[in-house]
Amino acid sequence: MIMRIFQVTVRPGKEAEFSKFFHETAIPLMQSTEGIVQVMPGAPRSDTPREFSFVMIWSSLDALMAFVGEDYQSPHIDPAEAELVESRTIKHYDLVT
Repeated sequence: MIMRIFQVTVRPGKEAEFSKFFHETAIPLMQSTEGIVQVMPGAPRSDTPREFSFVMIWSSLDALMAFVGEDYQSPHIDPAEAELVESRTIKHYDLVT
């Protein structure tokens, strides 16, 4: 299994708009995506008010690549969120069980 950690920093002043997208679009989309075993969304804390994240557990690299394509190491974002996001990072790990 693959652990995929996706983090975004939202543009200043766009926190509420991104939060709505995160809760109403991104979380349901990821929770219903074939190949994902578990989704753990992370909302901002008071000391990091513009940072959101996802920790996703994928059943396999093939399942992840079926969703995002061959370039799975690049952070893909929905076009609806592109203007809201200042920066993004993506990391992958083999899940240790």
